[in-house]
Order: sequence, then C-alpha cells, then structure tokens
Amino acid sequence: MIAIILGAGEGNRLRPHTSDRPKCLVELAGKSMLQRECEALRACGVEDIHVVTGYRSDQIERLGHSTFHNPEFASTNMVTSFLCARELLRRGEDVLVSYADIVYEPRVIEALLESDAEVSLAVNTRWRELWEARMEDPLSDAETLKVDAAGNLVEIGKKANSYNEVEGQYMGLILFRADAAERIEAVHKALEPDGVYDGKDLPNMYMTSFLQHWVDHVSPVRAVMIDGGWLEVDTVEDLAMYQGLIDEGRLNDHCRLGD
Repeated sequence: MIAIILGAGEGNRLRPHTSDRPKCLVELAGKSMLQRECEALRACGVEDIHVVTGYRSDQIERLGHSTFHNPEFASTNMVTSFLCARELLRRGEDVLVSYADIVYEPRVIEALLESDAEVSLAVNTRWRELWEARMEDPLSDAETLKVDAAGNLVEIGKKANSYNEVEGQYMGLILFRADAAERIEAVHKALEPDGVYDGKDLPNMYMTSFLQHWVDHVSPVRAVMIDGGWLEVDTVEDLAMYQGLIDEGRLNDHCRLGD
C-alpha cells in the first residue's frame, strides 16, 4: 500500500499562517496537518508515504519525507500534482490518495481500506453539521454527490442547488486498487488536451472532475459512507473555529484528534 499526500498548495486563504510554510504544515492543536495525516495512516498500517510538494517544498523536504515536486504548482491543480508521482502508480500496488489540508481519524482510513472496489472514495455523511459550524450558508459551498442503489458514485463536484443533491461530502481521500492505479496514466493521457473540464483546462482539472470522468467512461467508483471523523482546514476562519471548539471541548463532535 502506497499513500500519496497532495501537498503542493500555497493556501492563500490561510495567510498569514502560510506566509512561510505550505498549507499542509499549518498546525491544528500543536501538530501540522501533515503530521496528523501521517499518524492516522501509520495507525492503519500504511507506512509507505510520499508527499507531492510545490509551494515552499523545502519545508517538507527538511522533515525527511519522500517527496515528488510539482514545479508548476502555482498554475496547475490537483490532478497535475497527483501525476507528478506517476512512477508510484507503476509499482503494481494499491494507492491511497489524500489531500493535505484535511485531518481524519484512523477509522476513516480503515473504512476505505475495507472496500473491495477497484476505486473507492471516502464520503462524510455528517458533512452538514460541520459546514453549519464553518459558514452561514452550507449550501453555498457544498458540491453535489449522488450515489446509486449499489453504493456507486453517480455525480460529484458540481454546484449544489439543493440539499437533495448532496448525499455526503467527498473527504479528499481515494483508494485505487493496484489494477486501477496502473490505468490512471492511460486514462489521463486519453483526455482531450484542449478540453474543458468543469470550467477548467486540463492542467487545472479538479480531482472531482477526474473522478466524474472515471465514473462516466472507465469503471464504477464506490462511495464509502462514513459518519464524520474528518475536518477540512481551508481558511483562517476554519482554523479559528476549530481552535474555539477545542477550547470548549467540543471538537470531538466532529473529529477526534487524539494526542
């Protein structure tokens, strides 16, 4: 099992915390998000961890992590960063992909690893109460996520017009079993180079757009429905809100950080 953490982002909405460090090294309750992710992965037996770097890559390299660099991090998006670690996809092993601006309990990884599907992604079924704590209008930030009767993804990543279109929120965690991982490069290479994907050109393609393409043209993607245990740290306001919940002893309602 290989884990690839996508940590190239600058995190402008977390400034000034990101003035001298990448977004994944911003701390929550005394530990960086990257450290908390690595601890959760290792708690589930995932030891082969790699980080895709971009902004202030020296900060991550200095910590001794195995890294792959996206030199065009300022002008590209998640899928491009992911493919900077393409050599790992050729090793014939399962690949777990994680965004770097999230924090999660080990049980989230355990649930994902229990899936026997070729491709699976983690979905937070308790997303609305977390979004309500983060913002006044949860629907303004929510993206569609629809699942069929078999538990497979139907739609992801579009602008949601009603709560009926949101069966959960994608956690930024994907598991590609070995056979699927080895197909990722070919699937990406077959995309139209000048195409537009949810309003973005190919270098700026969102991961959700790539997942939607996989669902529509490659094979089913299993939605692993998980009851909380996850946080997204996207803005200064998020960070302050989480710290306030920690001070009040209420963060465990959303995610248990552990020590």
